[in-house]
Amino acid sequence: MIEKLINKWKRMNLFKKIATIIIFSLLIFVVSNCKLISYGVQQGVGQLHIVRNSRPISEIMKDSNFPDSIKKKLLLVEEIKKFAIDSLGLNPSKNYNSFYDQKGQPILWVAVGCEAYKMKAYTWKFPVVGRVPYKGYFNKEDAVKEAEKLKEDGYDSRVGTVSAWSTLGFFRDPILSDMLDQSEGQIARLIIHELTHSTLYVKGDAQFSENLATFIGDEGAKFYLQQKYGTASFQYKEYIGELSDVEKFASHILKGSEMLDSLYKSFKPELTDSLKKEQKFKLIQQIMNDLDTINFYVPSKFTRLQNSKNLPNNAFFIGYVTYHKEQNFFMEEFRTKFNFDFPKYLLFLKSHYNSV
Repeated sequence: MIEKLINKWKRMNLFKKIATIIIFSLLIFVVSNCKLISYGVQQGVGQLHIVRNSRPISEIMKDSNFPDSIKKKLLLVEEIKKFAIDSLGLNPSKNYNSFYDQKGQPILWVAVGCEAYKMKAYTWKFPVVGRVPYKGYFNKEDAVKEAEKLKEDGYDSRVGTVSAWSTLGFFRDPILSDMLDQSEGQIARLIIHELTHSTLYVKGDAQFSENLATFIGDEGAKFYLQQKYGTASFQYKEYIGELSDVEKFASHILKGSEMLDSLYKSFKPELTDSLKKEQKFKLIQQIMNDLDTINFYVPSKFTRLQNSKNLPNNAFFIGYVTYHKEQNFFMEEFRTKFNFDFPKYLLFLKSHYNSV
């Protein structure tokens, strides 16, 4: 039997051999990556639904059914986008030229995982972007199932909603209605963050890419408000107060993640899981209680995290590592090497790092 197959293979011409190899390879790929392909199809369908049901801003501006308050915010996004490209040096983009009305409902849920007794993120591998420490779903139940699977495998996990995301130029990202339910400074921070992703996203290094987008978003919005209103304005001072809360909270959580990691490293092999869990959540409760020692601009934002019946886990802490751990590095580089010059800094980053 084997001898007959070998003889048949020898009689095949080169083209048929190559075609057979390709088809066989594709079959192996499909079988071994069926879950990834299924996920990609689901995400593509979800993203296309949003894109197809978005309306051009120019069309909305002529529609009397839309309130002036929305139209004003849409024009504001256009202004911020122009500033980000012309004054900061971000790449020109066709994003945010349309509007999608969420009707007050979240549309994307993200699952995050982390080892239970180590500050190490769980990552998923995808084509183009490489490994990332988050996985998004347009269906909440799917995100919850992903988080439950992580939990069954021994990981800490959580599911959260997001108000914006970037498709890195694969789709024309619309303005989402939830993005507009914020102050001008926060809208600028969000838009510039996402435009940074479409300018530079390093494959397989989500922590670098997210920290960079956070830094450019935070500082770029500050520069935008400074140029538009001046540092003595209400808008600028309000944003500085809001940003200071984000920075203080992130700093506290990052220190907490280091404390937790030190605790985990101190665990002896003979320590039972129940004792590990007890010590872990005792420390997390302490970290949350210590929020009372921080002078926040708006203290009420953080009180819900002190609920002993609903404490965060490692997946919560690792999220702040992904988005905030490298802020001092970027600020030091921005200040000492580029003297706070955004275009020069962005030009350096774009030439120094390869983007997907």
